[in-house]
Amino acid sequence: MQQLSLPLNIPNTQLNRNSQFREMLTALNIKNHPGWPDKFGISIHNWFTKNSYSPIKTLSLFTGGGGLDIGFHDCGFQIVKMVELEAKYTKTLEVNSQPAKYLENSEPLCINILEYFPSPELEIDFIIGGPPCQTFSAAGRRASGVSGTNDSRGTLFYEYVRILKKLQPKGFLFENVYGIIGAENGKAWQKIKIAFQEAGYAIYHRILDAADYGVPQHRERLFIVGLKKGNYLFPAPTHGPDSVNQEPFYTALAAIKDINVSEKELGIKGKYGHLLKDIPPGLNYSFYTEKMGHPEPIFSWRSKFSDFLYKADPEMPVRTIKAQGGQYTGPFSWENRRFSIAELKRLQTFPDVYEIIGNRSVCIEQIGNSVPPQLGRILALSILEQVMGVKLPFYLQYLSPTQKLGFRQRKRQLTKRYAEKAQEAIAKLSVQSLEKLQAVSLPINSYVNQKNIEKFLSTDFGWYDLPKNNSVKIYMSYDLRKTCWLIYAGISQLEEKKSLYSIDIIPVANSQDWVLNTERVKLIARDWNLEVFTGLWKAFEEKLRQITGKADLVQLSGYYQYQPRIKMTMNFSMELKTNSIWRIVEFIIRGVGVKTQLSAQELAFLWGVNVEDIFDYLQCLRKIGYEVRNHNTNPQIIRGEYLIPYSFPTLTLKSVQFRKNLGKCTAL
Repeated sequence: MQQLSLPLNIPNTQLNRNSQFREMLTALNIKNHPGWPDKFGISIHNWFTKNSYSPIKTLSLFTGGGGLDIGFHDCGFQIVKMVELEAKYTKTLEVNSQPAKYLENSEPLCINILEYFPSPELEIDFIIGGPPCQTFSAAGRRASGVSGTNDSRGTLFYEYVRILKKLQPKGFLFENVYGIIGAENGKAWQKIKIAFQEAGYAIYHRILDAADYGVPQHRERLFIVGLKKGNYLFPAPTHGPDSVNQEPFYTALAAIKDINVSEKELGIKGKYGHLLKDIPPGLNYSFYTEKMGHPEPIFSWRSKFSDFLYKADPEMPVRTIKAQGGQYTGPFSWENRRFSIAELKRLQTFPDVYEIIGNRSVCIEQIGNSVPPQLGRILALSILEQVMGVKLPFYLQYLSPTQKLGFRQRKRQLTKRYAEKAQEAIAKLSVQSLEKLQAVSLPINSYVNQKNIEKFLSTDFGWYDLPKNNSVKIYMSYDLRKTCWLIYAGISQLEEKKSLYSIDIIPVANSQDWVLNTERVKLIARDWNLEVFTGLWKAFEEKLRQITGKADLVQLSGYYQYQPRIKMTMNFSMELKTNSIWRIVEFIIRGVGVKTQLSAQELAFLWGVNVEDIFDYLQCLRKIGYEVRNHNTNPQIIRGEYLIPYSFPTLTLKSVQFRKNLGKCTAL
């Protein structure tokens, strides 16, 4: 490595009047055109090679699709080995490490890091990478709370530390979600800092937003730089309000406008696909909520993930691209379609020529799990200059240790801006659109005194007017009054059949979200049949949707992590003499054992049953449509604990939980 003597205070934390970004482009002789990050990477790599600097031997851990590796490779870091567990991601690394490919001369290793023991002869200058982040992520928090270092994946950083101790590089860069700082009330963060310090490294950390560094995507992540010697300052933003001269963000439209897209297979179908058309760019499903002022609200406030039906704003960076999501997980294009893989690569600043191997979902996983290469480049340049002693072809500016960034405050400002956009869009809804929305809501009188209507419940929890394969016929009767909706169900025709149990549903006191024009709802069963129980809820949900436009029962009750907006009780016409599933259901409907993670022992105590029977009861609950989650369905949940989010059945064919299972009963 060619070493250059440096002045003592090389990092510049003073704000100059000129745009740092434009000075970079001028120094590298590139223009601010769509796809400029690709040219930036190529130009800085060519500059590094031309000046005959010795490559910085680098080990990549938890490589994924290679986003961080691309950024560091372009800045003279020779990625010697790439350690990645997932074979489907390793295929991408193998293709791109071939001769004349982007990461040529790198060696991908498809191996569990627990089994990776580098050779004593391996000489490494630097280590990059970040362990899987699900245990600390926002998605993890929403799924079941943060398990942090209680989850085996939350302790993978110890393997990172083990390899640091073995190879003793000059430094490392560690990336993860910022939730890691607050997990376990800060205990996990303390463990991580102590572990790195005990390995012999002084650590420096910052939460950075990728959009501040030339990425057309808002993506907040924690970065830790550890050094054996010296000090480190993080680079100052190159874009946005915190940048010198307030260089405008690289917008989503600017990033992808020269990409030709075939819209075939990029459309959004299904139950909610048509809703995307009226959502203003930058908003999500919340456009269709009462709080936003929509005349025919379909969803309740905060009842869905924030990416549900999220449409990107072409004039801004998009919100974080998720590695995994459901059918309606954005960002979606402002052209009311999915983004193509080529567009998603641009939005993550992956080079156009970099090949991502796999089907669409596997490609999105690799893109969404990666550090955007352009952010990686800026970080790599800052390390080149401060740690490796390389004089850069342009002036790089740095943040002082106490300097604060404003991206959190700007998020609050954006919320206000998009609320105003929603109001404008709602005000402009045409009379025809309102009439179309209102046509969905049939008058309540259409259902008064309907008797013995044949409905069919399928094994995938579909609710149909005509029989399907393996469906069960259920007879329904409706008496929908302003004082009470009466909904009856039975396996045979309902005349002169005694009620066996009923479920009463009322709004909680002072609820503003009870949209039904009745005081209460009563679901009445005429048979001891589990399909009848599920059918009652399906019938209620169907009427809710037809009459009010609400999407489902969750919109009436509210998301499970908030206080429920409805209160329910179950009453039997006779005393239950055995600990049957009906006793369990009665507890759940009252909210006992719901909304929080509980062990089998805790559930058995709450429900008054034998602990060895709990798993069978939970399996039965799933068969009648209840979501039941455990570590097998949601790895964020601690082994041995279970979560029932709602007091009513919510599974459908399109539910994320539908194709998951609880696995086998483990020892109690």
